[in-house]
Amino acid sequence: MKELRPQSEALAERIREAVRRVPAGFVATYGDIARAVHPRCSPRQVGWALRRAPDGLGLPWHRILAAGGRIALPGEAGLEQRMRLETEGVRFAGRRVRMEEHRYREL
Repeated sequence: MKELRPQSEALAERIREAVRRVPAGFVATYGDIARAVHPRCSPRQVGWALRRAPDGLGLPWHRILAAGGRIALPGEAGLEQRMRLETEGVRFAGRRVRMEEHRYREL
């Protein structure tokens, strides 16, 4: 199945809306967001939309994780993501979020 064009501003806005629905204390994966947005949306497109989101939107970007609850961001950005999640009460098992406790399923 062909992916949607990542350049689509309409797709990016749908992705940002799905990300906004993830409440504090919960997380979703890039794949969860992609499936909620459109059957042909890919997890990479979710990452694309988050990276290119204008500053000041107040997106809870830190609540979106790689498959299996892994933080995909390198270095300080990954540490900041973990700190933000822990501040919201999200628990980790090693380097991964405890998805069975914190995955948001109502997208």
